[in-house]
Amino acid sequence: LAGYRSPTAQRVRLGADADGRLRALEHRSLNQTSAVHDFVEPSAAASRAMYAADAHHTASRILRLDVPTPTWMRAPGEAPGSFALESALDELAERCGVDPIELRVRNEPEVGPVSGLPFGSRNLIACFREGARRFGWADRDPRPGVRRDGRWLLGTGTAGASFPVVAMPSTAAVTAEADGTFTVRVNAADIGTGARTALTLVAADALQVPTDRVRVRIGDSDLGPAMIAGGSMGTRSWSWAVRTAAEELRGSLAPGADIPPEGVTVRSDTTEATGALAQKERHSYGAQFAEVAVDPATGEVRVRRMLGIFAAGRIVNPLTARNQLVGGMVWGLSMALHEEAVRDRASGGVYGADLAGYHVAAHADVPHIEADWVDDPDPDDPVGIKGIGEVGIVGAAAAVANAVWHATGVRHRNLPIRPDRVLLAGGDA
Repeated sequence: LAGYRSPTAQRVRLGADADGRLRALEHRSLNQTSAVHDFVEPSAAASRAMYAADAHHTASRILRLDVPTPTWMRAPGEAPGSFALESALDELAERCGVDPIELRVRNEPEVGPVSGLPFGSRNLIACFREGARRFGWADRDPRPGVRRDGRWLLGTGTAGASFPVVAMPSTAAVTAEADGTFTVRVNAADIGTGARTALTLVAADALQVPTDRVRVRIGDSDLGPAMIAGGSMGTRSWSWAVRTAAEELRGSLAPGADIPPEGVTVRSDTTEATGALAQKERHSYGAQFAEVAVDPATGEVRVRRMLGIFAAGRIVNPLTARNQLVGGMVWGLSMALHEEAVRDRASGGVYGADLAGYHVAAHADVPHIEADWVDDPDPDDPVGIKGIGEVGIVGAAAAVANAVWHATGVRHRNLPIRPDRVLLAGGDA
């Protein structure tokens, strides 16, 4: 009933000049699907908007097997795709003798590398600059395997992150009540991300009233159609509809006018307005940093600290935003080191098919983790809010894997980076 993320087999080929400027970028991805339904994990799509190159080729393909149908998992495509792409960029930086951040600066695109569309706002390099400053990147010795802390080999790594920004049509209604309060009705779903709080803040801002004068009603099909809580589109889509209705209502109310007992209601529908957004490339961006310690005797990998700096448009609620981003980064750490579903080749059943034996990151696995953001205004965007539910996981696994290479001198191209894979890695793992 819950579904699962398909494993992917990816191949990245990069062609660059001696200075590290990309001439060709190819990213191919293969995922499994069931015999009854085609599901694509679009991992190669992550390479279509990140870096400039003279030639791009991306392809996501499927292989039908006798397995359950995979489904959307947080940051579909971008999460596994970023591991392949950002690991390859790190390896290219090593081969060219260029700092990994500087390599990304040299390949910063002016327009969408494949679409050719202008960017709405793109502050990826600002994320890397701020992250490098706070992480202490300038003091990094680029040579692998030279830093130690007792028996531990130490390494640091970085990776870029992006996730597309989209808005889907939604409806909302805002009512001015006779008692001076306002009621917002939108069929949003709060799955624990703080939708009620965010929409209260958005409505209060648009109405120019304190938040204690706003009530939000959500989660009722009688409220009209609205976007689901998914694809990092929920808050953005709902907020657009709420803001449109609230601004129209505020403009229609005469100062000091009496409100009838039934109130005054304005409804909005953003069906037609969302189409205009397709004229630009819009993404949330981030720069991930990780420091790891590796025990060469046991193969154990410990993440000592993580830092993520993001460009995610207008931040409605800093508390819940940071919570979402940190949660994504922890999930990326789990992706890098812990999470794995293994099938019995004979029966097709899943080994350890319960949560008791399924290893995910716990508090002890994340001693120090920070998430923050840079200013990311987009004056042409009518909402200004970008999705943050998924960009936090993107690039996190690559940052950890790149840090493991820096600690040990060995590249890991399979996740998770288990202790046995560290011990058995004589060359590329």
